[in-house]
Amino acid sequence: MRTQKRSTVPRTTGKRDEVDEMLIQWREQRPDLDRSGMAVVLRILKVAGTLSERLKDTLAPAGLAPWEYDVLSALRRAGKKGGLTPTELCASAQLTTGAMTHRLDRLEARGLVRRRADGGDRRSVRVALSARGFALVDGIVGARMEDAAESLASLSAKERTELARLLRLVNRGLRTSS
Repeated sequence: MRTQKRSTVPRTTGKRDEVDEMLIQWREQRPDLDRSGMAVVLRILKVAGTLSERLKDTLAPAGLAPWEYDVLSALRRAGKKGGLTPTELCASAQLTTGAMTHRLDRLEARGLVRRRADGGDRRSVRVALSARGFALVDGIVGARMEDAAESLASLSAKERTELARLLRLVNRGLRTSS
């Protein structure tokens, strides 16, 4: 389902990148400032931008936008338990209920999800993948996982584990400080 195969990135340690060059310029212009945070944040932003583009490329053959994949994959990860409530989906995607309603409307119109009343309470709704949505997610998830692995080809397994640990700490720290 991939449009093109990307070559793996060679391991490059000790070489400068564009962020190093910017930080050198800031050191020259403002030696009084601590640049250590920017050394990390700028690289995360650059990596995020590149990964976002790779995600779009990976999803394009399936005709999915990243937000569509987010919702569909959340439903797929839930398994065959009868779907999720819109509130559960909002928590998974960190969206407002209004934004989720709009997204579900669009996915339902495409025949990828279905809504149904949840038990005896007609006000409560569950959202589940349609057979078409299930097949679409299962068809693309392998390419998604493969692209994620290719994106980190310049790291050893041990380095990937350590990076995941460090990013988890940053992520948790940002969530508790906001």
